[in-house]
Amino acid sequence: MNIIQSMAIVIPWTLWLVYWIATSKQVKQTAQRETSNSRTLQSIPLIAGGALIIVPDLTSAAWVPDWQQLQGPQFAGFAVLLAGLAFSVWARLHLGTNWSVSVTLKEGHELVRSGPYGLVRHPIYTGCLIALAGAVLIGEQWRCVAGLLLIFASLAYKVRVEESWLTRYFGPAYTQYRREVAALIPGLY
Repeated sequence: MNIIQSMAIVIPWTLWLVYWIATSKQVKQTAQRETSNSRTLQSIPLIAGGALIIVPDLTSAAWVPDWQQLQGPQFAGFAVLLAGLAFSVWARLHLGTNWSVSVTLKEGHELVRSGPYGLVRHPIYTGCLIALAGAVLIGEQWRCVAGLLLIFASLAYKVRVEESWLTRYFGPAYTQYRREVAALIPGLY
């Protein structure tokens, strides 16, 4: 993978991250937060997977910008990446003050089932996975697929922790929501 492909992945994700950080303080107070061990367990495959996806090849030629590396698959991947990030931002906006970067329960936490939360229970993760699938198309390497699988495993673990908390907090209402709406991929998971 050439540095140009890496930049096509990194730049949109960086802009997304800036937005995420800028809005991170506009949330309700945290009532309960996951343990640091749980957060670390989730973060390790996330970081490793991200590195597999974005780091250019370790050859000197890969670090010389080659615009020829941007062809049809890369442009399609870029469109998918942007669509996924946009979906996650929509979900973040829709979740409002209940949002947090880690698994938490907020003071007065609300069960949101509308908008993107009517399509999947964890649309921010779904949007990120869609964006990562776009990144895989941009990178066009098997290690990118391995990175996506690691990140999926990380998010699946986070979903499991979050689902446990939300089921305990909301009881039958969340159990019903789980029956009606897929976690990450409509009709599959």
